[in-house]
Amino acid sequence: QVQLVESGGGLVQPGGSLRLSCAASGSIRRINAMAWYRQAPGKQRELVAFITSGGSTNYADSVKGRFTISRDNAKNTVWLQMNSLKPEDTAVYSCNINFIGTGWSPQEAWGQGTQVTVSS
Repeated sequence: QVQLVESGGGLVQPGGSLRLSCAASGSIRRINAMAWYRQAPGKQRELVAFITSGGSTNYADSVKGRFTISRDNAKNTVWLQMNSLKPEDTAVYSCNINFIGTGWSPQEAWGQGTQVTVSS
């Protein structure tokens, strides 16, 4: 079993910052990509950012220059630093990992989601 525990969501004013974290634990041999997704009410889930095991990153155009994804491979943890937040960033943010477990085949796991609300 693999568990992802997220934290760091909340209510913030426009222009503010939040830092999300996601820690993975359980039967993990290696984590490949780690990512953050978000889903706003009435909208489809979208990929916000991902980071490979080697540290390469990619971002949605809507967050480039404002959000930064990072990871600690030793701690199986990924963060999302969100700056200059806008009301349109309001959504439930979920972390996702692609990992190798005890079965040696790639698997996927999701966090429970954390609410981010940007409002004055």
